[in-house]
Amino acid sequence: MKNYVYLVDDDEAVRKALTLLLETVGLNVRSFGSPEIFLNQAASLNPGCLILDIRMPAISGLKLQEKLREHGINWPTVVISGHGDIEACRRAFRNGAMDFLSKPVDEHDLIDAIQKGHAELEAQEQVSAERAEALALVHHLSSREQEVLGMIAKGLTTKQIADALSLSPRTVESHRAAIAAKAGTSSAAESTRYWLEAQAGP
Repeated sequence: MKNYVYLVDDDEAVRKALTLLLETVGLNVRSFGSPEIFLNQAASLNPGCLILDIRMPAISGLKLQEKLREHGINWPTVVISGHGDIEACRRAFRNGAMDFLSKPVDEHDLIDAIQKGHAELEAQEQVSAERAEALALVHHLSSREQEVLGMIAKGLTTKQIADALSLSPRTVESHRAAIAAKAGTSSAAESTRYWLEAQAGP
């Protein structure tokens, strides 16, 4: 994946300096002079690491964090400020910031924070891919197979499932075999993992 970085700061000199710095280490940087411009484009952007200045006219960096979360955009965020205080720092972390840096920003600290952010994004993408795979599997199960898999995930035995669904144990075993074939595994634990990932929230 490309290492996207989105810098939102109303100070043009800061934007130019940080953009130049980050591009020299191979990062794909886009800068925005206002939170409003970024918000208008955020939905069409590839996931990346955000760098937000706290103090900006109209919408602060902290308020921008909150608006992005309302829109379901929870990308790793580094908050920077020339006027940082303890309460602003606490609020930034409550809103999901992964780091809080004071201006002038130490370039090594910033690059380290961005690298951690991209590692977090990769982990999120892996989880999303695994959930998509699990949803696809469950979608291809019959309604009865889904019932059986749900009970397997709860730890019920074949006999308990048969009793609960008024089926013969032989029929339950047939459903279990069909589930295993569609999942490509004979492991009950692996089938359970698919079910739990499919039930997990986004």
